[in-house]
Amino acid sequence: MLTKFETKSNRVKGLSFHSKRPWVLASLHSGVIQLWDYRMGTLIDRFDEHDGPVRGVHFHKSQPLFVSGGDDYKIKVWNYKTHRCLFTLLGHLDYIRTVQFHDEHPWIVSASDDQTIRIWNWQSRTCISVLTGHNHYVMCASFHPKEDLVVSASLDQTIRVWDIGSLRKKVAPADDILRLSQMNTDLFGGIDAVVKYVLEGHDRGVNWASFHPTLPLIVSGADDRQVKLWRMNDSKAWEVDTLRGHTNNVSCVMFHAKMEVIVSNSEDKSIRIWDANKRTGIQTIRREHDRFWILSAHPEMNLLAAGHDSGMIVFKLERERPAFSVSGDTLFYVKDRFLRLYEFSTEKDNQVVPIRKPGSVSLNQGPRTLSYSPTENAVLICSDVDGGSYELYIVPKDASGRSDYMQDAKKGAGGSAVFIARNRFAVLDRSSNQVVVKNLKNEVIKKSLLPIASDAIFYAGTGNVLCRAEDRVAIFDLQQRVVLGELQAPSVKYIIWSSDMESVALLGKHAIVIANKKLVHRCTLHETIRVKSGAWDDNGVFIYTTLNHIKYCLPNGDSGIIRTLEIPIYITKVSGSNIYCLDRDGKNQVISIDATEYIFKLSLLRKRYDLVMSMIKNSQLCGQAVIAYLQLKGFPEVALHFVKDEKTRFNLALESGNIQIAVASAKEIDDKDHWYRLGIEALRQGNTSIVEYAYQRTKNFERLSFLYLITGNTEKLSKMLKIAEIKNDIMGQFHNALYLGNVQERVKILENAGHLPLAYVTAATHGLKEVADRLATELGENVPSLPEGKPRSLLLPPAPLMCCGDWPLLRVMRGIFDNGLDSGRAGQEEEDAAGADWGDEELDIVDIEGAMQNGDIVADIEDGEAIEENEEEGGWDLEDLELPADVDTPKAAGNSRSSLFVAPTPGMPVSQIWIQKSSLAGEHVAAGNFDTAMRLLSRQLAIKNFAPLKPLFMDLHAGSHTYLRALSTAPVISFAVEKGWSEAASPNVRGPPALVLKFSQMDEKLKAAYRATTEGKFPDALRQFLNILHAIPLIVVDSRREVDEVKELIEIGREYVLGLKIELKRKEIKDNFVRQQELAAYFTNCKLQKIHMRLVLTSAMTICYKGGNCSTAANFARMLLENSPTEAQAKKARQLLQHCADKKDVNQLNYDYRNPFVVCGATFVPIYRGQKDVSCPYCGARFVPTIEEQLCAVCELAVVGADASGLLCSPTQIR
Repeated sequence: MLTKFETKSNRVKGLSFHSKRPWVLASLHSGVIQLWDYRMGTLIDRFDEHDGPVRGVHFHKSQPLFVSGGDDYKIKVWNYKTHRCLFTLLGHLDYIRTVQFHDEHPWIVSASDDQTIRIWNWQSRTCISVLTGHNHYVMCASFHPKEDLVVSASLDQTIRVWDIGSLRKKVAPADDILRLSQMNTDLFGGIDAVVKYVLEGHDRGVNWASFHPTLPLIVSGADDRQVKLWRMNDSKAWEVDTLRGHTNNVSCVMFHAKMEVIVSNSEDKSIRIWDANKRTGIQTIRREHDRFWILSAHPEMNLLAAGHDSGMIVFKLERERPAFSVSGDTLFYVKDRFLRLYEFSTEKDNQVVPIRKPGSVSLNQGPRTLSYSPTENAVLICSDVDGGSYELYIVPKDASGRSDYMQDAKKGAGGSAVFIARNRFAVLDRSSNQVVVKNLKNEVIKKSLLPIASDAIFYAGTGNVLCRAEDRVAIFDLQQRVVLGELQAPSVKYIIWSSDMESVALLGKHAIVIANKKLVHRCTLHETIRVKSGAWDDNGVFIYTTLNHIKYCLPNGDSGIIRTLEIPIYITKVSGSNIYCLDRDGKNQVISIDATEYIFKLSLLRKRYDLVMSMIKNSQLCGQAVIAYLQLKGFPEVALHFVKDEKTRFNLALESGNIQIAVASAKEIDDKDHWYRLGIEALRQGNTSIVEYAYQRTKNFERLSFLYLITGNTEKLSKMLKIAEIKNDIMGQFHNALYLGNVQERVKILENAGHLPLAYVTAATHGLKEVADRLATELGENVPSLPEGKPRSLLLPPAPLMCCGDWPLLRVMRGIFDNGLDSGRAGQEEEDAAGADWGDEELDIVDIEGAMQNGDIVADIEDGEAIEENEEEGGWDLEDLELPADVDTPKAAGNSRSSLFVAPTPGMPVSQIWIQKSSLAGEHVAAGNFDTAMRLLSRQLAIKNFAPLKPLFMDLHAGSHTYLRALSTAPVISFAVEKGWSEAASPNVRGPPALVLKFSQMDEKLKAAYRATTEGKFPDALRQFLNILHAIPLIVVDSRREVDEVKELIEIGREYVLGLKIELKRKEIKDNFVRQQELAAYFTNCKLQKIHMRLVLTSAMTICYKGGNCSTAANFARMLLENSPTEAQAKKARQLLQHCADKKDVNQLNYDYRNPFVVCGATFVPIYRGQKDVSCPYCGARFVPTIEEQLCAVCELAVVGADASGLLCSPTQIR
């Protein structure tokens, strides 16, 4: 049995396969109906309207319907597309056992414990016939696949066959006379269905009966543990044979549609397969604990399903993959006990040699693999007969088409056999794990022990075999007896070599591993649906099939779908756009495919840009997938040529740095956001004329002013000042005056705005004496005083390095695509470019005049005032400026040759390289990725409170970077500081970050904390221990030994923080002496250094003695004496022991030193062994359960009781 799918659920009582889709319905004893996709292994839907067990369920052959019947006496018809019950058929008076749709008529047959069978019309939703005659529960009823018959089985020990031919006539009466007679029969009880035969022979109740799909046979199973076979003719039916073997009630039994077998299952927890001709048992499939209840066969495919106590299984009885071998232009394969030869070029198919049938009757004895030696025309066929054996046939040259030719094959035992040379073949002997090499006479030449425990061998070049173990494969040279290559690969089923033997594909159930001839791994592909076959095409692309797709795999591991399949096929050869394959019936097929997509991707991968170019121009390649692929692989400029949508074009143009296309798209889209993004990209490229144009389109005057400032364009800055004045934008006016260094204008603006003191200070500071005096008289007594003795200077912005032009662009050759793809338009553009003097002249005064003429800037100024002002100023005669209404878009700046260059793509920052493969929080912090660091800490240690870590984050980030000032006008450049950097290191290999927090520093901090504890500075000591606990999550160490030391340090920190918090709490309590004694006692339970333990015990002993608890004090004294105390401490302890020899405690303390306990970090109460507790995922402090999901009171970082993966502080933990 080959299990294809298995579910775990409540008891399955009903099963039905969908005829077309890979679905199976399972109705459960719990009342739920499940719809499973057995190919994907997923639950698609569940329907739960029945009350109580659902025993019968059935899919309609062509409509999107299924029917179910349950213990609630209801038959429900469902539409699985709309996920709802369409209607309910009521009429049965007891449990419904089975329901079934008729293949052609709109009928449903149902069997019930009310001793009747009902036939319903699901279109009119009425019962059209009630079949009565059984006198006990009717366990099943089903239609004959071809004839008008129904078979039913009942616990009255009989099987009945009913003739329902009269129902067919009742469906559609042709004329009125027939309609009248039908009314009469309806009124007076006509005969709809008659019993044709009653089959008696079972000694107990019959559970199941079913028809043979084509022959006049019935098979039945009963509580007498027997399966009986019956034959019928027109007049009678009789028992043919009885199949004995089940040891409990037989639940269900049926004929297999494709094979001559009977399948039955039973409450004896087994499925049995019987030979329908010889009437003998072939195979028994058992389960440990589950009784079987139901069987169902797929209407089209070779699949069965069985329901049992804890779920169901979908299985096949025999493999359907034909054994085949390809050699050059020929394909040898086995079909219907013949070895056949197929020629790919002529598509001729001949049978060459008949193959003996295996003597045994068990399943799966057909040929599994086939190996061919072309020079000797010899074929090896391996099968599972006798636990694994092979047969060697020599194909005669002239035997094609002669079916009478018979030869005695040379046979032998062995797991698998393959040709390894012209006249040598290797056979695997599994018992001794060795390969036996034989010649064509079947004589042993030599034996070789294999390097790994192999369960199969495959051809791997002359003299070599590829051995397969459970988790690996290896290539073994039989001549030199050395391993040529080894590779980890789980459960490989098939091996496919490329024609040049340079590449190999290892096919598993759900994975494909591609490797080279030495088994060096190239890529692995995972599939959710089972992988079935594959072949290499002429370009080195691996084409493979799953159950429902033909797919491709490129050498770099990229894969995609070529086309969908209706039925599974096995690829034998790929030639150009044709795929040759065998189907499950052993028929040769040729499928033509469109290989454009994968050839295009392969050409990109191999940098065959000429091919890519021609494909772009000539093929119909398009779609989101191709565009996304090109973007992902770093070819946005190629993706541009597939895209018509302007927004996508704009995004791709920005990504590829193609400013001209971006400008064209931005004009088409014309929205503020796109102009803004264009401005940013143009600024990055230093193309100031486009930046200016983008800012003008969005009327972004502040950015424009700043652009003119940094490019040193004072002329346009003056115009911006005028615009701000027209718009009455006082702040804009002031900024522009400041950028220009125009003091008079600034004073005038401040005065007009009413800021007279500021105007006076500005005028006086810059030596404008007349203006200052005038303002002073206006201010009178309120003249502000100026600071004495400070040098004065004019506030002027620094002069830019490059004035008024585009910044120098870094020259990078344009890609082949840019030249090739633009060749159509290039001629025209170059002519235009040659005539134009590229620069910003065209845009000269677009900002004001063009804008004003087009009414873009709405300024509420009275014309008269504006003209008067202009005349007084003597410049800015706005009326005389005559400018065109439409201003041309600037082209990319530079001379005409600059169209050959584009800005380079920036490299990856070192800080980004640091975090790419790191899961260490410290390294993410150093790189400045605080959010991912916080997420890592949250996942690893459940840290929620990041406030204590903020200063550490800042220090780590700042400490892992250094800063360089380059130019006065340029921003500061930051450099990442790498750990262990040397001049000899390769510039492409980046080391991890140099962290300012080191584990070695923790040693010093620990000593300082110990010192503070010894000196009794408890608040100071607590702060230092907490600092250690807060620093540890961000520390990175190099070795496993140091990881253990870090974990030890966390424990030390936890014990001291807990103890010190207990002690500080004790000191806060003044009036409650009992609680003071308890806290002193709990402090002694912390694991401290000996010196501190002695001090704690002395303190606890003294406090308890003073509180009158002599017995507890004496216990502490004994503990003190065990801890090698100083002379003074020992003397004190002995005195106390003498004094408290037999005295009892005055107060009852919540402290029992005999019972081991831990102290709750929040409530400071003991949690004795056996009591429930929760712990902090970081520091490990323990708490009473009520503290769960609160912040840990010890480390003050993590959430108590949360799930966390654990501390990760070293790269060695990840490997």
